[in-house]
Amino acid sequence: MRTIARKAGATLGDEMEAAVWTALAILAAMSFGTLFYLGARIDGLGARLDARIDSFAERMDAGFARVDSRFDHIEERFDALTARLDAHLDRHAG
Repeated sequence: MRTIARKAGATLGDEMEAAVWTALAILAAMSFGTLFYLGARIDGLGARLDARIDSFAERMDAGFARVDSRFDHIEERFDALTARLDAHLDRHAG
């Protein structure tokens, strides 16, 4: 390793070493920037996906509520038919 104290005149090797370290620093900065940018994009997409899933779940719940109300109505009609059938059988069985 070279020492911190340098000679008065810079050599070509020192200039190339500085250029290499500069290139590495720029590459590292770009890599970290890209990493944080992509992380933010992924978080944004995750939030949008969560919103869409919640919206879909609400629509499904509304659809199931409609189906439940229709089954309740059909159940009421069956109960009424059962009562009529029981009354009819009571009239003829007695």
